[in-house]
Amino acid sequence: MHEKLIILDFGSQTTQLIGRRVRELNMYCEILPYNKFPHDATDVKGVILSGSPYSVYDENAFKADLSEIRGKYPVLGICYGAQFLAYTSGGNVEPANSREYGRANLSYINNEDPLLKGIDTGSQIWMSHGDTITVLPDNFKVIASTDDVKAAAYHVEGEQTWGVQFHPEVFHSTDGTKLLDNFLNICGCAKDWTPFIESTVAELKEQLGDDKVILALSGGVDSSVTAVLLNKAIGKNLTCIFVDHGLLRKNEFENVMKDYEHLGLNVIGVNAKDKFYKALAGVTEPEQKRKIIGKGFIDVFDEEAHKLKDIKWLGQGTIYPDVIESLSITGTVIKSHHNVGGLPDTMKLQLVEPLRLLFKDEVRRVGIELGMQPHLIKRHPFPGPGLGIRILGDITPEKVRILQDADDIYMSLMREWGLYDKIWQAGVILLPIQSVGVMGDERTYENTVALRAVTSTDAMTADWAQLPYEFLAKVSNEIINKVKGVNRVVYDISSKPPATIEWE
Repeated sequence: MHEKLIILDFGSQTTQLIGRRVRELNMYCEILPYNKFPHDATDVKGVILSGSPYSVYDENAFKADLSEIRGKYPVLGICYGAQFLAYTSGGNVEPANSREYGRANLSYINNEDPLLKGIDTGSQIWMSHGDTITVLPDNFKVIASTDDVKAAAYHVEGEQTWGVQFHPEVFHSTDGTKLLDNFLNICGCAKDWTPFIESTVAELKEQLGDDKVILALSGGVDSSVTAVLLNKAIGKNLTCIFVDHGLLRKNEFENVMKDYEHLGLNVIGVNAKDKFYKALAGVTEPEQKRKIIGKGFIDVFDEEAHKLKDIKWLGQGTIYPDVIESLSITGTVIKSHHNVGGLPDTMKLQLVEPLRLLFKDEVRRVGIELGMQPHLIKRHPFPGPGLGIRILGDITPEKVRILQDADDIYMSLMREWGLYDKIWQAGVILLPIQSVGVMGDERTYENTVALRAVTSTDAMTADWAQLPYEFLAKVSNEIINKVKGVNRVVYDISSKPPATIEWE
């Protein structure tokens, strides 16, 4: 058994980021709902309490009984976690005079406290809260302050419990990783966990024996790495199915099939374009489009699976963020299309998910170690519904052609200019807007496309990419001159939050 750190999730958008930072420090961790602490666990070294969208004094606030955790394990409360510890111990938490959000600097630090070892006064931190601790309980001692927040960090005397009212997990907190590393040292963590291939392959061999496995490929990083890992473990007992739903990038079906052949995978390619176009005809509502594409994909996959004999397992490229999303404690649907669940009960297959404990960057690292081509591993994330959610409004084969051609120009030029690997995700969106233009001596009334490119480390937050003007001018010129049906190109300069990366 791995020793592990437990992160109790009170609903913060950055909870996954805490997990990533801990993993980057070679410590295995698991993210669990705030009220699901495993009380029989013998391998837990420490506990982190996450932030939350709620205030601790709200009626609906997530509340957990920490009596079996405090004093038994080292505990670090982050933002809401820190306020919850103080509030439930008799302290006061009240709305701040002004919302404390963004960069701040620590004006006072107690360097003798083990949590702040090696962190200096002036260190930049990231605040994101509307409340603040106004009165600390008697045995809670301030160990760091900013000009505006006295209790930026505290230690509870007589127990290994700490709280910070800022977010050490985000990139903008300069010494945030150092603080988390200090906490792991307090917990006595060996920090020797690394996701490695040999143990996974050995586990898969033992788990699957001579059984046959079927796997749906999407052309993306997660399903491709899953396929290569399974292939390494069970070889020809793995059958992969790659469905072309007619909403892939230009020539992607053919190119990806060639890539999979090079990897020695046993792949069945299915052209199901017409089926999807027919089901989507006239549908404009984004969530409905996602559901139709998701269901259509499952139907085609199910049909192909029934042609095969003695299949016992279904392989899936589920990764840790998918698992966490499906454990959502708030019940909010952020997006309805990802790998967890959704397959018909009639398939009666057991699930095998070799990547379910890894974050995206860890999956990429495993892919490189497996010897996969960098262009397969470094691909930008691409949504399951594909271009279906980049065509706003109804979907027709003609609109797909226009978007594929425009997107192909954008991606090709991005690679040519050496920009592709600097961007987290990019794509073109076809807007349901036509505008007047002039081409030659003729007046035109044609479509508008929007270019989207963002930089990010985890897709939880993203900034619009400041691409060179010369590059944008070149892309606009090429698309308008070469893509019949487009006479206007715009660039999306919105960040996430509040705007999502995809438009639908």
